[in-house]
Amino acid sequence: QVQLVESGGGLVQPGGSLRLSCAVSGFTLDAYAVAWFRQAPGKEREWVSCISASGGDIYYADSVKGRFTISRDNAKNTVYLQMNSLKPEDTAVYICAGGRSESCYKGWDYWGQGTQVTVSS
Repeated sequence: QVQLVESGGGLVQPGGSLRLSCAVSGFTLDAYAVAWFRQAPGKEREWVSCISASGGDIYYADSVKGRFTISRDNAKNTVYLQMNSLKPEDTAVYICAGGRSESCYKGWDYWGQGTQVTVSS
């Protein structure tokens, strides 16, 4: 059974940092690209970042470029999203996805349930 489980969300003040984790089970993480998405209340799901299976290709949405860093630890079957200089507009449920392809361009078969990130003073 494939599972993606996010953790690390919480309440943080503007300018603060959080590190999200996406723990994968049921498939070999090093064979697949993994992406992070986010969804704010009343808004559509937004793609945030992706890392290819090899880790050699990394992409970010313009809204987070320079502030967020995606990484992976295949030995731990976990993908991370380090979020710095957080802004109130980063508030959303953050969701990881993966399990279809080694590339970031071919979609996602499996999704996690998400972890809430709230940026507020």
